Amino acid sequence: MDMWRAWYAGDTGHLAQVYGGTAAYTRNGVARSFFDVDRRRATGGDELRMFWGQDPSPGQQAAKLHVPIGGDIAEMSANLLWAEVPQVTVDLDSTDRATAASTQAQIGRYLDDRGHAKMREAAELAAGLSNVYLRVVWDKTLRPRPWSDVIQANAVVPEWRWGMLAAATVWRELEPLDDGGGVWRLLEYHTPGLIEYGVYRGDVGTLGMPMEFSDHHETEFLVKRTDSHGRQATGVDRLLITHMPNVLPNRVWDGLPDTAPLGRSDYAGIEPMMDALDESWTSWMRDLRLGKAKVVVPQSMLDTDGPGSGASFDFDRELIVALTGLLGAETMRDSITEVQFKIRVEEHERTTKALRRQILASAGYSAQSYGEEGSVAVTATEVAARKEESLTTRGLKILYQRPALLEHLTTLMWVDVRHCGAKGVDPAVELTASWPQAVQPDPEATARTLSLLDAAGAISTFMKVKMREPAWDDGEVLAEVRRIRDDKAQETPAGDPFNTGGEGPVEEQPDDEVEPGFDEGQSEDPDEEEPVGGGSRPELAA
Repeated sequence: MDMWRAWYAGDTGHLAQVYGGTAAYTRNGVARSFFDVDRRRATGGDELRMFWGQDPSPGQQAAKLHVPIGGDIAEMSANLLWAEVPQVTVDLDSTDRATAASTQAQIGRYLDDRGHAKMREAAELAAGLSNVYLRVVWDKTLRPRPWSDVIQANAVVPEWRWGMLAAATVWRELEPLDDGGGVWRLLEYHTPGLIEYGVYRGDVGTLGMPMEFSDHHETEFLVKRTDSHGRQATGVDRLLITHMPNVLPNRVWDGLPDTAPLGRSDYAGIEPMMDALDESWTSWMRDLRLGKAKVVVPQSMLDTDGPGSGASFDFDRELIVALTGLLGAETMRDSITEVQFKIRVEEHERTTKALRRQILASAGYSAQSYGEEGSVAVTATEVAARKEESLTTRGLKILYQRPALLEHLTTLMWVDVRHCGAKGVDPAVELTASWPQAVQPDPEATARTLSLLDAAGAISTFMKVKMREPAWDDGEVLAEVRRIRDDKAQETPAGDPFNTGGEGPVEEQPDDEVEPGFDEGQSEDPDEEEPVGGGSRPELAA
């Protein structure tokens, strides 16, 4: 996770540490053994060369550049998932209609702008660091209802049971109180219905001795909130923490104990390619530096600044040198040499583009989502086709984020009812969540399709409304159908069954081609016999 954090943050010093730079973790024996195993090995048994693990040459200024493609990938993932809030609905089979309406309204308050922003933040951290945790917190002096808190993966020690989160220890460092190097930490051990707190003073590598809550100003509030053993009853028979993985399985940690439920980062396996992208950009900028024109002049042409002060050459001054002979002139003319190296722009550009495309493809995204290839497509169908890989990855991540979201919302409702006095909220209801379409259909194309189906008589008004608004439920569609029918009824004047526009009945005009005295109902053949019984023909009677 620390390697992925370095790529996510784009911290060049952190990258140099995790890949063996001057301030590497190799100074610590435990960390050295871990990173020796985790680093990729080449086929010959030697460690794979990493650009960020190479120290600069002695006497040379460090000039490595970093392309923040890791942060861009995590941000793009979060935007694909949480650009809009998903629709969370209450199953009417699990409660009555009135309670369902009030419960759904309260869920909408949890997913307001603040809640929406928190979920997007969690999705971005999960994409970069493989997983994230959501915690329910409440403080009625700050907000009237509980809200969501995001905890990064490296701040939680999870305990699993059958692949599910059974307990978790959340820890964070507190403000140091002295200059002696002591590190203060607050630990929260979460179990269903209970939180146990502890404050410890140690150092960088050890937890240290337990202290009193009153010994640190950041934990004084726990004195009134906990019992004599530092425990607080939550009143909710469930964990207040929800685990949300990015995607599973994690190929890097296969076989390591207690890591199977942890997610897989979008960076897993593409770190060498991101490292090569940085090396390509650095080489490109090196060509620019070396491509600056230089003039080599002999020592005799330099202007001395005095003994021990060096010498210089003024390129802005017109070169006026007194020559004593022809031989000296020829020698002086050839002594000034211009040096300028080629800047390989096209080669570097092709290399960096190829690396970016491969990095995005390996991470599960299309180049179109990153703005790499072509302009934006005209129709929604073309956009979906170009972004197919990104949309597939989006659908995969929704499979893991939907259960976590619903579990977290249920915990919010239980805390809201128990501690914040929420009315009309039933935490035991069944919830469903649907994400909006990532690519909205083209309204003009939809209208043409509906027009063709309507002209062919192959679609009902209900289905026309359903195709226009796929996110609506049956009740909303039926209400729109009734409004459409009411509008059509108002357009037709009363007493005008033939829709003549209110001009009265159309007077039947005689056929000019019929001869006078000819009965239209009479057969032209006078010898044709009438039907038996003297009645009219069946088709005329009908």
